[in-house]
Amino acid sequence: MSEKSGIYPRWLWQAFALPGVVWLILLFLVPFYAVIGVAFGGVDPIFLIPVPAWNPLDWSAEAVIQTLSGFLPGGDYWAVFWRTTLYVAVALALCLLVGYPVAYYISRHARRTKSILLALLVLPFWVSYLMRMLAWVNLFAPSGYVNDFLAWSHILPDPPDWLNGNPVSVVLALVYGYIPYLILPLLAALDRIDKSLLEAARDLGASPARAFLHVTLPLSMTGVLGASVIIALPMFGDYYTPNIISGSPTTSMLGNQIDLFFHGGPQPQIGASLTLVLSLFLAVLMTYYMYSVARSTREVRDE
Repeated sequence: MSEKSGIYPRWLWQAFALPGVVWLILLFLVPFYAVIGVAFGGVDPIFLIPVPAWNPLDWSAEAVIQTLSGFLPGGDYWAVFWRTTLYVAVALALCLLVGYPVAYYISRHARRTKSILLALLVLPFWVSYLMRMLAWVNLFAPSGYVNDFLAWSHILPDPPDWLNGNPVSVVLALVYGYIPYLILPLLAALDRIDKSLLEAARDLGASPARAFLHVTLPLSMTGVLGASVIIALPMFGDYYTPNIISGSPTTSMLGNQIDLFFHGGPQPQIGASLTLVLSLFLAVLMTYYMYSVARSTREVRDE
């Protein structure tokens, strides 16, 4: 028994987790059960509002089965599911391509400018996400700066319409909106790497590139995976970015489908079922992340 645990009662440290547990119960588990109740419930035939089924014995799986069948090839949600997956995958890859070098530079090479660069990374959080997306709408407008530059530089003499169902602008907006959430945890992971390991690799004759490939990159993979999960999970449920940047059904994502059924649609239980399916899909990704972290921790402990 440690000295601190002998001085203070054990329940004192466990009590520190109480606010977080209460927060999760009130603001996650209860609303999530409400979504389950709506998904397995019914609809008021007059007002077309959901009638949740709180008792599991009263659940009806008709809407859930109908929703699941829509994810089969050729189903109602088959195309939007793969479109969402493709958008998130491309946006995540671009975030890593841009964010990893930035985090690596700040962690390893920025000395006097590190505080300034960290402040610049946090700077986008001072402006609301909505305002930042609206700024992109102005940039991508037919007479905006992007088209003016493309026409002036003759890169694209006839610039495309970026705001009317263009998947490129939706993916770029996702990258712009979520990349700070990737860089910051990745930077923390790179900072935690013991510099003596890199010095040992260099002393053994490894070039800087080999030291990066065989030491830094493997040791940072847990951070890469964690940062990827942090931005990929909200991307899958994002609906306002496609709405603001595109607003076209050809670029709608799963979040847009959920929003459509919950606001004005005659089948809110379908929207709740879509939420459950999306949560199940994200739970699989989260499970893989937790398994990878546990395996990395076990390997480090066994070395």
